[in-house]
Amino acid sequence: MNASAEQIDAIDDANDLRGFHFRRLLRKPLTWTLTAILVVAAGVAGAVLAGPAIGGVAAVAVLLLALLIVFAIADSQAEDAFFETYAAQRGLALSGKGPLPPATPLLRKGDDRYAERALSGALADGIDGVLALYTYEDETTDSEGNRETNYYRYTVGLVEVPECAPHLPELFCQRKSGLRSLEKFEDAFRRSKQRIKLESEALEKRYEIFSGKEQDQVWLRRFFSPTFIVWLGEEAPKKFAFELVGGTLCCYVSGHKKSAADLDTVRAASAAVAQRLREESAQSS
Repeated sequence: MNASAEQIDAIDDANDLRGFHFRRLLRKPLTWTLTAILVVAAGVAGAVLAGPAIGGVAAVAVLLLALLIVFAIADSQAEDAFFETYAAQRGLALSGKGPLPPATPLLRKGDDRYAERALSGALADGIDGVLALYTYEDETTDSEGNRETNYYRYTVGLVEVPECAPHLPELFCQRKSGLRSLEKFEDAFRRSKQRIKLESEALEKRYEIFSGKEQDQVWLRRFFSPTFIVWLGEEAPKKFAFELVGGTLCCYVSGHKKSAADLDTVRAASAAVAQRLREESAQSS
């Protein structure tokens, strides 16, 4: 049983077809055959080892576990269907798990890093790039030798803007963190970056902006035009930030976005920053 054309057209997020795939899996004889075998085996083993009551509990527990496994499979299939549909509708090429170029600090973090899904193509008219669900892992070891892996997830938009590299080698527009009163103390320990202050209260509330020490300040302030400052401070997506290193622009928001609306928002925001970089670079040239 396949999803109808109407169902496919109506897919707005990764959960839309979860119920459809769950019901489809439950209709398969193989699902119930395997479940029955496991339930009977658990019930018999429990009854032999601990009595009939324990056997019944074991059987019910295995049944519930089997249903959870089926649901997890359905959830994965629904997510696959959503991204396939999203890519097809927007003319993007979808790929699975793989590396991203370690061009910016975010893309170099962790003990391991990868895109779980990547969509390549036009992020907007004339702006080609990659939209990806990016994860990096940090492994820690406690005093007893126990290892734990922490996962940090982002949705990123990558665009190559090589023409801006001679004018703006590095720029980091980060989410605001820490106390404003500590900024001067923190900046005293920054050797290769300098904090950029712009005359916008809304921007200062949301971001900390840094450039290289040798940055041309006139060019930088032209790049941060009044309209771009308003967009960043008031209209950019929630928790949006970006890094620019050597002509590679990495825009990002925290978390893996799995709805068409959220992905479109990140695409549009990444393209907006890239377009602003290209406009100012063209004027300089």
